[in-house]
Amino acid sequence: MKISNSWLKDFIKTELKTERIGEFLTDIGLEVEGIEKFESIRGSLEGVVVGKVLTCEKHPNADKLNKTTVDVGSGKILNIVCGAKNVEAGQIVPVAVVGTKIYDKAGSFFEIKEAKIRGEVSQGMICAEDELGLSDNHDGIMVLDEEKYEVGKNFAEYFELTNDEVFEIGLTPNRTDAMSHYGVARDLYAYLSTNKQKSEFERIASETLHNEGSHSFTLEVQDTELCPRYIGAIINDVKVTDSPDWLKNRLKAIGLSPINNIVDITNYILHGYGQPLHAFDADKIAGKKVKVGVVKEGTKFTTLDGVERTLNGSEIMIKDGKSNPLCIAGVFGGINSGVSSETKNIFLESAYFNPVAVRKGAKFHGLNTDASFRFERGVDPNITRTAITHAIKLIQELAEGKLIGELLEEYPKKLEDSYIILRFSRIEQILGTKIHREKVKEILKALEIQVLNEIPNGFEISVPAYRADVTREIDVIEEILRIYGYNKIDAPQKISFTPVKLTANDQDELENTWARALQSLGFNEVMNNSLTSVKDETDAVKLLNPLSGDLAFMRKSLLEGLLQNAAYNINRKNQDIKFFEFGKIYHKKAKYEERKQLSLLVTGRDIAENWLQPKSATNFYNLKAYVKVLLERLAINYKETGLSDERFSDALSYEVEGKTLVRIGKVSAELLKDFDIDQECFYAEIELELAQELRSKNELKFKDIPKFNKIRRDLALLIDKNVSYQELYQVAKNNKSPYIKNINLFDVYEGKNLPEGKKSYAMSFELLNEEKTLEEKDINSVMDSLIKSFQKEFNAELRS
Repeated sequence: MKISNSWLKDFIKTELKTERIGEFLTDIGLEVEGIEKFESIRGSLEGVVVGKVLTCEKHPNADKLNKTTVDVGSGKILNIVCGAKNVEAGQIVPVAVVGTKIYDKAGSFFEIKEAKIRGEVSQGMICAEDELGLSDNHDGIMVLDEEKYEVGKNFAEYFELTNDEVFEIGLTPNRTDAMSHYGVARDLYAYLSTNKQKSEFERIASETLHNEGSHSFTLEVQDTELCPRYIGAIINDVKVTDSPDWLKNRLKAIGLSPINNIVDITNYILHGYGQPLHAFDADKIAGKKVKVGVVKEGTKFTTLDGVERTLNGSEIMIKDGKSNPLCIAGVFGGINSGVSSETKNIFLESAYFNPVAVRKGAKFHGLNTDASFRFERGVDPNITRTAITHAIKLIQELAEGKLIGELLEEYPKKLEDSYIILRFSRIEQILGTKIHREKVKEILKALEIQVLNEIPNGFEISVPAYRADVTREIDVIEEILRIYGYNKIDAPQKISFTPVKLTANDQDELENTWARALQSLGFNEVMNNSLTSVKDETDAVKLLNPLSGDLAFMRKSLLEGLLQNAAYNINRKNQDIKFFEFGKIYHKKAKYEERKQLSLLVTGRDIAENWLQPKSATNFYNLKAYVKVLLERLAINYKETGLSDERFSDALSYEVEGKTLVRIGKVSAELLKDFDIDQECFYAEIELELAQELRSKNELKFKDIPKFNKIRRDLALLIDKNVSYQELYQVAKNNKSPYIKNINLFDVYEGKNLPEGKKSYAMSFELLNEEKTLEEKDINSVMDSLIKSFQKEFNAELRS
């Protein structure tokens, strides 16, 4: 949310600098993520002066250029080469002198320098409107009125320029009370006034309006649960035109595009006071009657964006006297009743709509507007009249509108403030410190929370309705702490806790163990959104009410999120990546499935480049080794098999008891291309629930270090190229000998001096008898058994 500093100061007067205000806002929970400068005209016309063209003649070396001399009031006559067709001697013009920065629409600029153009010296630039950011007009240079403009004066003096500083606030969803400049100012004042910071706060009240004659419009609220309060006004003879510059600049500063004076006024009130308004073309309201209720399911309705929508029958609708829908209340207006340049009379709406109903309607139609954003969180029901009176006042001033008759209003049952009992003992328990009761009372008053009654150990209080998120005692305590100051709460000298014994059934303990192991191997943990978009909707779980088209599905895999993380880092020259993520994936098959996985992604160099180590690109086997480190902690036996998966060009899986525990693969070139990644990536995913199930079946056992030494024996085997090491390993692992403790492949050779279709594997075997020293005959027996198995299973030959 963007908050203009100059707009904020319409409500709160303080001498604090912008940066300091930003610090205080962050302290009270309105986190300022950045402060940007806003200029109504980029560069603020600095360096542009009023000049007079003294002479103008054709450039001697260019047909389309003119050579001019210009007086800019400095006592020095400037030579300026100008390409405009309309430049003539005697004109009064804006001149950008040397050193002036000329900005384009994107914010880039070039600096005016003294230069030679086709052999002639040019000491400035005579400007067109678009070059100065005044309009898009580039028909020629600006020619000024000599009676109005004085030669030598700064051009900026003839314009109402706006220079502002804009806070970017990361607002939490519960703080609907701060979704406006007035709300932010009110919260800031509560902090400043209780922390000895000089400030003045101007509370808003309803305007006194002058109305003429009477109208024949009527109002009918058909369901007061859906619309507890509704106010309407008839304003005739409006002139729909452009807004004045001050209003345009207010909206531009917070990122809004001005449309016309009527729409701009409603946006001004929305962002100023937090109350959404809507203006209808009154002449398009049949029967001169406004109804608020629902319509029949299946009714077609075309919104302002030109999209025809099918209503589900639960939306709050604004209707005319014939029950034709005019607007999805609190969400989006209709195309047939909106204000246009031909509009003469308007019906202005200010209301409080049921937050749940607005939220359901907005989500169903995939609409997220500034109005729905506020209504679905609960606006202030008591500012409804104040907001509309201020809007009417502005329409009278800026559009020459005439308020006809009295305001129409339905408010049968007042929305009451929240009643809460606040205990001092509870405050002390939560905060861990005592706050004097008078200080508590001071803070409550600053927050506009009324103390109804003082009781022995606390207060009976009334929380204003605009604080829709403050309904419990703990909420009030949080408010007190916000304003009192988190930094004033001292950290405790000691912390007491009850140790909890973790068991093999504790999945959190497994995840923490694996996370620590991966961090020690140089991995970084990431966390991605479970909501995403998908190309292939097969088996995908789609949301009924998605936030947007890009967040319409639950993710089917963790891979895409990790590739996005990798692409982001690679584009910023961080190309050596080791990422892991714990997260859930979702599928819709015979039934909905939800599984938790650990995913790993590596790319780039495995070892950082240095003088001692050559460049070492990570590969499939590096990742396989990392996975092996994790699986060793499970103490399980698994079977390695090839895997066909469209995400990978090469892949394998680890199977345990007929179930897939791990998938490892080299990410396919097609998938990498989708993410604009041009380096190899390797990915693994481990099924966490299965890992935990297997882990719970095994008990960790400790034993003494053997007293006797291991014996190593090597075999060099000549085998067919299609035989994998995994097959050899499995045969050796299945050997009945209890002495085989470790098996390793330490050399692979393919090439000269080998028969065609053959390769050589050199394997080592570590043997150990934990009871006594192995004798040679026992060693030979084991090795002979292994050789016979390899010969029988793979037709292997021994190499000398």
